[in-house]
Amino acid sequence: MNVLVTGGAGFIGSHVVDRLLASGHQVSILDNLSTGREANLLPNVPFFKMDIRDKDVHDLWKDKKFDAMMHLAAQMDVRKSVEDPSYDADVNLRGLLNLLEAGRKSGLKKVVFASSGGAGYDDSVPFPTPETVPARPVSPYGIAKIASELYLNYYQVQYGIPFVALRLGNVYGPRQNPFGEAGVIAIFSNRLLKGEPAKINGDGLQTRDYVFCKDVARAFELGLNYDKVDTFNIGTAIETDVVTLFNLIRDGASSRQAPEHIEGKPGEVRRSCLDPKKANDVLGWAPQVDIQSGIRETVDFFKRQLIDTSIR
Repeated sequence: MNVLVTGGAGFIGSHVVDRLLASGHQVSILDNLSTGREANLLPNVPFFKMDIRDKDVHDLWKDKKFDAMMHLAAQMDVRKSVEDPSYDADVNLRGLLNLLEAGRKSGLKKVVFASSGGAGYDDSVPFPTPETVPARPVSPYGIAKIASELYLNYYQVQYGIPFVALRLGNVYGPRQNPFGEAGVIAIFSNRLLKGEPAKINGDGLQTRDYVFCKDVARAFELGLNYDKVDTFNIGTAIETDVVTLFNLIRDGASSRQAPEHIEGKPGEVRRSCLDPKKANDVLGWAPQVDIQSGIRETVDFFKRQLIDTSIR
């Protein structure tokens, strides 16, 4: 298929691109590089530096006639969404609508959407959380993700464009940005390897469902091949608290650094853990990389990054 990957220069998007190319798809990337990196781009993959809200998206679609869209471009920081809900909605909702309008006028046949399981539910849900539980997001970011699913459903009903929404857990792995506010595994890995202080928000006993990036990329490919409309949790059904996570990364980095606890952040749930049984039963997807193996691969990646930087 002729596939457009929005956010394809980013952390998760670049792994999705790798997976699609390996399966023989024709892939193009749309990314404004606000958080994506040129280092993640491949020379043989067409790249369009463009914001998903740009009018030029319509001309691009008319020219390239993409069959399918993997939509990962987003304002992805929960804390930023709390600070500026209007900006979050402008990017995540208006950007999606701009893409869908461009696509439906030029032959779009399928959308696979990076939704959120971590921010899609509140703390009142059962754990692990199945898709049958009503979504009650407590942050503007989570609200925009669930609203996006509803918009996708509208375009499916009105224009016959099928979609698969993947409610992702906390994705981690190589290429994640270690300098932002989100992505605690990348942040801890980078700071501990450098001997810098690492900060834990609150008591560190808040839990998340950490799922490895390559497992997530495989879910996107399965979603593309799935011929029905549906929503799936993509997680591990395992909760890991931040203190445990810190200790695993510290061991991998051969560090003796102690964490620094700071005030917790608003807009974040206390617990998050997704039930992936439906994805297993319907898509044949299950996580293959456990947290210990995934952290080792992630820490090794950042070790190589530091070595490469020091050589230069």
